[in-house]
Amino acid sequence: MKPVATLAIPVRRAVQQMRAYHPPLEGRTEKLRLDFNENPIGCSPAVRRALARLAASTISSYPEQETVRRKAARHFGVRPDELLLTNGTDEALSLVVNTFVEAGDAVLLAEPTYAMYRFYSELAGAKIVAPRYGAEMQFPWREILAALKASPRVFFLPNPNSPTGNLLSHGELRRILNAAQNTMVVIDEAYFEFSGVTVIPWIRRYENLIVTRTFSKTAGLAGLRLGCLFVHRELAASMRKAQSPYPVNVAALAAAEAAMRDRAFIAKTVRDVRAGKKVLERGLARLGVRYFPSAGNFVLAYFGGSAKRIVAALDRDGTLVRDRSSDFGGQGYVRITLGTPAQMRRLLGELKPLLTRGA
Repeated sequence: MKPVATLAIPVRRAVQQMRAYHPPLEGRTEKLRLDFNENPIGCSPAVRRALARLAASTISSYPEQETVRRKAARHFGVRPDELLLTNGTDEALSLVVNTFVEAGDAVLLAEPTYAMYRFYSELAGAKIVAPRYGAEMQFPWREILAALKASPRVFFLPNPNSPTGNLLSHGELRRILNAAQNTMVVIDEAYFEFSGVTVIPWIRRYENLIVTRTFSKTAGLAGLRLGCLFVHRELAASMRKAQSPYPVNVAALAAAEAAMRDRAFIAKTVRDVRAGKKVLERGLARLGVRYFPSAGNFVLAYFGGSAKRIVAALDRDGTLVRDRSSDFGGQGYVRITLGTPAQMRRLLGELKPLLTRGA
């Protein structure tokens, strides 16, 4: 058999042309993780108890998700046939592309934003149309509305957006949907618990609307990979045809059921993060560090030419933040995941000497 490198089987052109995505692979567990917008508080104790109760026979069987899907539908206020459970929001995004996008179709997104919108679209051979947020992180309205006139197949729109943090109002979202008559609009509500703005009830009014949610943020289940996709029930039936039969594992299903029951944990997480946000914003202001308003569980700060040095020094101290400078074509932008007031005070304590006398 020939070595793989010499086989005359070409890699798809779309894959050859993609930029590789490089997430951190190891070494984060014992550090203060303020780099990937996870829940630095952890998950609900109820989730850990539910996982501990998983029987061997359950683990050795293919997952059965209908009971959890129906409970999730009640939790989110939709009908079961309007909801798909997915292997993280990433699978939901992949499912959108697999269902609606042909090679050569246009996909619209405003950048910088979540990398997986571009990732799955490029993998499908789509043409990416990507207006840029402004220097003050303002939404590119003129370019987006102009692009929608050309009827792109899909428009990925996180609300609020990461890393910029800006949030569109219900009125602004209606404006987009009314302008997107021939485009599937995917509104990613990963940070809903912090922003309070949702359009899930609109899926019955707008057949071209898809909403996604995740259990990775306030529920603290990022390691189990669970998301939800909400869509008009007629389209949901078509999307299920494009989905694998067992997308969510038994641990994620058990954890989701426990997380949905423990509303008190979610509420406490939101309170702690909002309190931590006030601590961080006041501290950054005292240190003379510019930051941008955010409706998510993160803050985008500007450290100028010192950003890479500061990120590396914090890492050595056991605190991870994320350098997002490459997203803005220059230096200086760092996204900081919000945590408890105590965690934010720790970060500020580590930042102060780095800013005053250098690392």
